[in-house]
Amino acid sequence: MSAASPLSSPLYATYARAELAFERGEGVWLETTSGERYLDLMGGIAVNAFGHAHPYLVEALKRQAEKLWHVSNIFEIPGQVELGRRLCAASFADRVFFTNSGGEAMECAIKTVRRYHHAKGQPQKNRIITFEGAFHGRTLATIAAGGQAKYLEGFAPNVEGFDQVAFADRDALKAAIGPETAGILIEPIQGEGGIRPVPHEFLRFIRELCDEHGLLMVLDEIQCGMGRTGRLFAHEWAGVTPDVMAIAKAIGGGFPLGACLATREASEAMAVGSHGSTYGGNPLAMAVGNAVLDLVFEDGFLTEVSRKGLLLKQKLARLVDAYPDQLKDVRGEGLMLGLVCAGAPAEMVARLRKHGVLTVGAGHNVVRVLPALIISETEMDEGVNRIEAALRAAGKSAAA
Repeated sequence: MSAASPLSSPLYATYARAELAFERGEGVWLETTSGERYLDLMGGIAVNAFGHAHPYLVEALKRQAEKLWHVSNIFEIPGQVELGRRLCAASFADRVFFTNSGGEAMECAIKTVRRYHHAKGQPQKNRIITFEGAFHGRTLATIAAGGQAKYLEGFAPNVEGFDQVAFADRDALKAAIGPETAGILIEPIQGEGGIRPVPHEFLRFIRELCDEHGLLMVLDEIQCGMGRTGRLFAHEWAGVTPDVMAIAKAIGGGFPLGACLATREASEAMAVGSHGSTYGGNPLAMAVGNAVLDLVFEDGFLTEVSRKGLLLKQKLARLVDAYPDQLKDVRGEGLMLGLVCAGAPAEMVARLRKHGVLTVGAGHNVVRVLPALIISETEMDEGVNRIEAALRAAGKSAAA
């Protein structure tokens, strides 16, 4: 299907959209309006953790839709209490604030950090240290936190309060801490930054610095959380405990949902009127979020994600060995993997699409492989075979 030209479309021209429009999906497969089938190895950018049209999630949404959609947070919403209780029981957190997106979850996290120090009589402590390559959202505050020039261009003046240091640089991090520092924010695995896992010892180092200087440790697990790495949250692999954490994407399985999780101490100052959301945590979102947790918490599910992730990584590593002129490495954890390419990721994404595989770029040379967590071994083999066919075709084209 041809996309509308920028002049004829009623939409903002903010996306370089592929000329594909999908009509239906099932599991890891998508079908276009013209009947073409694609193997989805990007999962809506780590959103569709249970693939497309999962019957359990569909039924949860339909059941709730027939009863109640929206009432506003002026009233009690039982589904929020249930989902919040379950998230807290499975994590470090004592309190949860529900949002519609990851960007909103990060905004809540940033406000929680500032409010925490304000309530302690230290309003000057309002700066947060972030890291090169980070991506925390598209709001004015979160693009400032990410610090990437391509996202900041044209939106000056930049929101103040963020100090960026080199990725996983201990000395730079220690030097950046000052009397105005309120917290340290990091993604355990950078997603948009190119599937770059933060060394576990560095995450532990951040925890030690926060304890030493009275700072809050803030994690962005919007992309790497909710089972993507084979643990409910990626920071669990390092054995650290944050104070505040933003999650989204997979928690709604495709339905817009995010959340900010925090300890009781960190969240105590977020009192009545200090924050809010019109749609955040509405009954529809809570029904789907609770259904997603039902599936994630099934016996053996996360162990299986970890096993399949290792298997897929090994299969992709063989392609790296076989096509060194096109692929340089494979990295990541669980089913959050990145193929490091010899060229620009857009070129590889386009080649794979021609062979019926959907992926998404990251950083300056990485193609992300983020399939549904329910992908089967047969489907993984199909994906790897199609990727190899694209590599083989590109090799022949280059040699011609």
